[in-house]
Amino acid sequence: MVAAENDALPNCKVGGIGDAVRDLPPALAQQGCNVIVVTPSYGFLHKELDGTLFVDSVNFLFGKKRFEADIFKVFGNRSCDSKVSFFVIDNPDVFEQKKTGDRYQIYCNDPPGKPFETDATKYAFFCRAVAESVKKIFFDIDCIHLHDWHSAFLLVLRRFHKNYSFLKKYRTVFTIHNLSIQGVRPFSNTGSSLEKWYPDLHRYDRKALADSKWPDCINPMATGIRLSDKVHTVSPSYADEIIRPGEKPAFYGGEGLEKDLSDAKCHGRLFGILNGCDYSAEIDTKKFRVDGLLDFLKKNVLRWSTCQQTPASSYFLAHARLSDLRTKKTGKRIILTSVSRVVEQKFYLMKSHGGSDTSALQRILEGLKGKGIYILLGTGDKNYEKFFMEMSCDFENFVFLNNYSDKCAQALYASGHLFLMPSLYEPCGISQMISMRYGQPCLVHETGGLKDTVRNKINGFTFDGKTVDVKVDSLIKGCLEAVEIKLNKPAVWKKICNEALQSRFLWKDSARQYIAKLYT
Repeated sequence: MVAAENDALPNCKVGGIGDAVRDLPPALAQQGCNVIVVTPSYGFLHKELDGTLFVDSVNFLFGKKRFEADIFKVFGNRSCDSKVSFFVIDNPDVFEQKKTGDRYQIYCNDPPGKPFETDATKYAFFCRAVAESVKKIFFDIDCIHLHDWHSAFLLVLRRFHKNYSFLKKYRTVFTIHNLSIQGVRPFSNTGSSLEKWYPDLHRYDRKALADSKWPDCINPMATGIRLSDKVHTVSPSYADEIIRPGEKPAFYGGEGLEKDLSDAKCHGRLFGILNGCDYSAEIDTKKFRVDGLLDFLKKNVLRWSTCQQTPASSYFLAHARLSDLRTKKTGKRIILTSVSRVVEQKFYLMKSHGGSDTSALQRILEGLKGKGIYILLGTGDKNYEKFFMEMSCDFENFVFLNNYSDKCAQALYASGHLFLMPSLYEPCGISQMISMRYGQPCLVHETGGLKDTVRNKINGFTFDGKTVDVKVDSLIKGCLEAVEIKLNKPAVWKKICNEALQSRFLWKDSARQYIAKLYT
């Protein structure tokens, strides 16, 4: 497996790729597979992990000079099957050790007008180092599983570079985790371009690599779809959605790649297999009552504040809201929760007005008055953060925790009553599975993996609509109906909670499908 992230290694995760690359290899190992996972070291993994072993170096042309890349075997932060091995590749000039706050930086934020400039160069280098490593027989393999656009350059080398034609003897699988991020860069005439990275690349077919909108650019995501033996995405419903053109914001389809994906499906190359959820460890997170949860969150907000020389105003606001709620009588109150990146994909519908003059969030909070509170944990887009802070100023029953903490996330998953996940699109989603694992039902948009995991009024609640206005009104109606069921129909609510608790999305079932459909 070749990937940009691997959450089996500490600080090597940003999103869903990291979760899948953490959990899938052990599940495959249980089915008899030997799995090797390769990621960049990002300048720190090989230095900070205990037991790191230097394996060897590879030397190759990249750009106009020769580079050396070091290969290390590393060991994960959780016990793993002996049939799973982890390797990282490092070059200090390419993979600089960078931090944002107290977290290591994996992806770079390039200035406007230069999207993916730094990252595309970094992953083009990484893929060539992987190809050289396979060439020197460091890795005994029969199939190469590539994750998202970062790994697609390996397919360019496999198809069009004579030094790597040996890669054609290995089967290739390309998994789409996030179709909206495609890594598009020019073919030439800039430092971060295909011909600058691989000046010794022999004649290649631009049509096989080009972006449909910008024909003078390579689209790594499209390349992965076109040049791999099998194409896979992380839920059956999402595989059906992405072969259709989008009508944003009401429907997110193939993000401009629907023709390539439709062709892959017609040729029997496209598969949708639902990601699993980890149920291996017993859940030991404490379930708080309302007051206990508020106290726990208050302590964490104070801790966040002490980590900054000038604490963020959002922390003061969150602490004030939690303190006010703590002094009131809790009574028969429902807790709505969300743990999410605060971005358009996740909360566009919450910010939209639908058939009203006010946002969906405002109408939900007005309907919750005297009945419950809504607590949202997350960071992301500054415009959305500002919107949620303003709403928290206006509504005493809304707490916006503008940060991320595993402990706070687990407390919300375990102690909330209704988890809100109104994503515009969701290839698979993991938050709804985690919430259900704790017995907390979810309200979700009927899209992608959410549609495949949550059944309306059976193990949770769903909403949909053909237009954004209809979706927004359906979101509000579904949310307030769920609140009424919780407060006034305890037997019905208990049955839905039990169904959520008993729902299982097992990685072993996914692994069997990978072997049968993708790796053969």
